[in-house]
Amino acid sequence: QVQLVESGGGRVQAGGSLRLSCAGSGRTFSNLFMGWFRQAPGKAREFVATITGSGASAGYADSVKGRFTISRDNAKNMVYLQMSVLKPEDTAVYYCAARGRNVFTIFERDMDYWGKGILVTVSS
Repeated sequence: QVQLVESGGGRVQAGGSLRLSCAGSGRTFSNLFMGWFRQAPGKAREFVATITGSGASAGYADSVKGRFTISRDNAKNMVYLQMSVLKPEDTAVYYCAARGRNVFTIFERDMDYWGKGILVTVSS
């Protein structure tokens, strides 16, 4: 079993930056494929970014490409989402997720473990 705990959310003005962190435990962290997904009010949960176990490869949704960066520190069992040039439409609950197999995906159905989520609010 893998436990994931997000932190770093909050309220920020449009154009600002925020860094989300996700602490993982329960399995060898470098064997886990990790990702961030989000759910805006009244909308379905959607892919934001994912990263392979080594951190060598990452993928991004078009809506965040160039503004968000996913990274990980396997020595600390952490994955991060650096968010810049935030927009009101980035307002959502952000979820950290892990896949037991280190196989690249952008689909939430492929993720095996989920954090409880953390709220990010971007005001205009």
